[in-house]
Amino acid sequence: MPASPSTARAINDRLALRLLQQQGALTAGQLKQLTGLSRPTVADLVDRLTDAGLIAVVGEAGEQRRGPNAKLYGIVADRAQLAALDVRTEGVSVLVSDLVGTVLAEASVPIGGDTGTGPAVEQAVALVERVVKEAGADRLHTVGIGAPGLIDPASGELRDSSGLPEWHRSLVAALQERLPEARVNVENETNLAALAEQRDGVAADRDTFVLLWLGHGTGAAVVLDGALRRGASGGTGEIGFLPVPGTTGLPSAVDCDGGFHSLAGSTAIVELAKSYGLPVEDAAASGPLAAGVVGSAVALVAGTAGRPERAGPSDLTGPAERFLDTLADRLAIGVASVVAILDPGCVVLGGEVGQAGGEVLAARVEERIRRMSPLATVVRPSGLGGGAVLRGALLTARDAAQNELFAPPDR
Repeated sequence: MPASPSTARAINDRLALRLLQQQGALTAGQLKQLTGLSRPTVADLVDRLTDAGLIAVVGEAGEQRRGPNAKLYGIVADRAQLAALDVRTEGVSVLVSDLVGTVLAEASVPIGGDTGTGPAVEQAVALVERVVKEAGADRLHTVGIGAPGLIDPASGELRDSSGLPEWHRSLVAALQERLPEARVNVENETNLAALAEQRDGVAADRDTFVLLWLGHGTGAAVVLDGALRRGASGGTGEIGFLPVPGTTGLPSAVDCDGGFHSLAGSTAIVELAKSYGLPVEDAAASGPLAAGVVGSAVALVAGTAGRPERAGPSDLTGPAERFLDTLADRLAIGVASVVAILDPGCVVLGGEVGQAGGEVLAARVEERIRRMSPLATVVRPSGLGGGAVLRGALLTARDAAQNELFAPPDR
């Protein structure tokens, strides 16, 4: 059955807006070429989107730079402002952007583990309000939040989780109360990191892949055939609870100690580095300690390339190599389990630790997977690191806002 005129217009409008979002400003002629639509159809949609306040003339193109064919059309970026939050166990990062994703202001605030729920929530909300003010935003259209823990697939709310600060759940409610006109969307941090890597990172060429999050804790995000999979209870990828050999016990329903988390969480990585005599204190200059430890070990190993011989007994390159080998052994246990079930073809080592490990750690894990599994799997280090959560939160907020704003009036 052919589409109705209104449906056809909606499809054409959405296609043109998506191209303007991806390509930047375009002329009517360029829109015609990219969409394959006729000249009159493009002229109609340009007039329709201009009248709706969604696009405007932003310049001219061509050698003559004059005439209707030279007009460059772009999305009206200030039609809406968006906020993205990365909520961690130890603090919050916030950024505010316009409708096309240009960052207008951003900031972070640490929140100590001994901070009460009320003060912690107030610190976080005050940070959001300050960044909104610095961005010059009149009001927020959509807020995207990335947080650890399970998201209830029915309600879209952050579920109560043991081991996570109570202020996480309270923050979402407080933001909805203080920003009543904004749409507030919450998503698991690892899922957002995977979406960011798929759109802007190392998984852009993959419709199917798994992101293994390596940060304060561990997690995984599963993207199959281009779609993020959340599971029946929103718990797809809770790999920290995976029972694995090499731990002192088994995880429980309320505690992932004894699971994969005990091998690959930040505390486990730091303790492993100490066991090899690597200086942990020097790695805490900036960023998470575990990422600093891994980054320092990678630098030591990479520094041996091309050297005819190593230094004396005090040289740490040997312990650094053994540390990275053992860490790769641990990560391969989790990765091999995922590969055996899902056969994703690609695994991204995400988070600050995955980015710090770079190709040195990723290559070690990939080599072990080749020995452990008959399923061809490439292992890549994150291109976005810990910043992937904030980027993913912004992308989901932008998509949600554009889906609403770009809807034609007669739909």
